[in-house]
Amino acid sequence: MFIADVNMPDFTEKTLNSESIYSGRVIKLQVDSVELPNGQTSKREVIKHPGAVAMVPIDSDGRVIMVEQYRYTIGKMTLEIPAGTLKPDEDVVVCAERELQEETGYKPGKLVKLGAIYLAPGYSTELIHLFLATQLVESPLNMDEDEFIEVKRLSFSEIIAQIAEGKIQDAKTISAIMMARQKLEK
Repeated sequence: MFIADVNMPDFTEKTLNSESIYSGRVIKLQVDSVELPNGQTSKREVIKHPGAVAMVPIDSDGRVIMVEQYRYTIGKMTLEIPAGTLKPDEDVVVCAERELQEETGYKPGKLVKLGAIYLAPGYSTELIHLFLATQLVESPLNMDEDEFIEVKRLSFSEIIAQIAEGKIQDAKTISAIMMARQKLEK
C-alpha cells in the first residue's frame, strides 16, 4: 500500500488558459499556458484522446490471437493485440467486445480487466483499458473500412521472444502480454 508523505512538495501546475489548435475524428490538440509550482509560466501541448481498449485473446489451444497491420505513422507493419478507440460515453467492456469481434472474428465468453495504462502522459490523455479475453466464440463483425488486418496466433513464449528481439515494439501489447501472462500463472 502506498502512503503519501505529508511533507511531499506539491508540484501541481495550474492552467491559466487553453487554446484549441485542432479537432479531428479521434484526437484534439490544445496548447495550455500553465503556472508552475515556482510561480513561472510555461506551455503544455496536450493531445486529448477519448481512450481505448486492448485485449489479449486466448484461443482454446492457449495461443494469443494477434493482429498484423500497417501503421502509417511509423511507416511499417506491426504485430499487436487487438485494440480500438472508445466511442463517446461507450462502456469499456462493450468497446472491447466490439473491437475483438471486428478485428479477430471472435466474441469473448469471458473478459477479465487486467488494468489500464496511459500511452504517453507527458503529452496525451489516452488511457488504454486492458483485458484478458477467453472462452472465445466465433462471431465476426465487419471490420472498419479503413482497416486491413491479418490475424495471427502465437504462443506466449513466441511473443516474449519477439518482444526481447525488438520485433514487437507496441507499448500496449507489451504491457498487456506481461500482465496477462502474470494473471494466467497465478
